[in-house]
Amino acid sequence: MSTDTDHLERDIAQLTRDHRPGLWRYLRFLGCSPDLADDLAQETFVAAMEHPFEDHHWKATSAWLRTTARNLYFTTLRKQEHNPVLQNPVIAEQVWDRFEKQDGGEQTLDALRDCLESLNGRARDAVQLQYRERKSRVDIAAILEMTPDGVKTLLRRTRSLLKNCIQRKIES
Repeated sequence: MSTDTDHLERDIAQLTRDHRPGLWRYLRFLGCSPDLADDLAQETFVAAMEHPFEDHHWKATSAWLRTTARNLYFTTLRKQEHNPVLQNPVIAEQVWDRFEKQDGGEQTLDALRDCLESLNGRARDAVQLQYRERKSRVDIAAILEMTPDGVKTLLRRTRSLLKNCIQRKIES
């Protein structure tokens, strides 16, 4: 025999499967460390269990979860006596809405992966060293036999190319 508790557990499990990856990325976007994003995402779903809400559609549910997670994050920062890095939450929310769409940002991430695959030569190496290996510009310059300013220019141009590539893939 199914109970209301069983139904609620299934709903929360489905809610978690559907929204956790996007919520975690949102918390990272706000400035959370990976560990803190894990903790706050979990706390957000606990809050959803403790304070049920009407799950009308994906976008409204996502917005409710983001608001809850953001409030938990700011509460955590206040307790740690840190000021949030986020200067304008309204603009951040607008940027996130464009990224997230209806799929938690999966389309944008797929486009980024495809665009990264299209890079070659120094551009690919510079991105790998900067973002995967977390090397400094000076270190990258030494490895690629460039000047630090040359690396800065290369990375700026490469980010612009990636941005345009992603936009083309999303719009097509």
